[in-house]
Amino acid sequence: MDPDTSAPAAQPSIFRWVISFLLVGMAWGFTTPFIRRAAKTYKPIERPSVTDPNKSIVTRYVLKGMYTVWDLLRSPAYAVPLLINLTGSVWFFLLIGRAELSLTVPITNSLAFLFTVLGEWWAEKKTISPNTWIGMTLVLGGIALCVISKK
Repeated sequence: MDPDTSAPAAQPSIFRWVISFLLVGMAWGFTTPFIRRAAKTYKPIERPSVTDPNKSIVTRYVLKGMYTVWDLLRSPAYAVPLLINLTGSVWFFLLIGRAELSLTVPITNSLAFLFTVLGEWWAEKKTISPNTWIGMTLVLGGIALCVISKK
């Protein structure tokens, strides 16, 4: 046996794959309505440096962008869902290194859609129409077909 060859890494159980896909989909989808709500209610603080006519327009736009980012990141209503959402991106990065790419991408994106609908229901009290329920069911059926086709 060649000493440079290593044994193939053991694959996680199907339960761990399912949990991983669900966590990424939830982190991406469920947090999006909360980020949107915080961004919609954002009121910029008046700052003289942003409106100072003695500064160039480029400087004013750069300052305005920096202050907007700073203010939003200091707001827990925006920063906490954003942090969870970005954590989902890290999980996804780790997941695509081990999981089947042709399954990982459609499953996580589809689950993100489903969790976005649930997040809107939770955060914005939007009602979920019967057509949306049908669409969500079809998406879950599509995920099942993708998984079955890879066996």
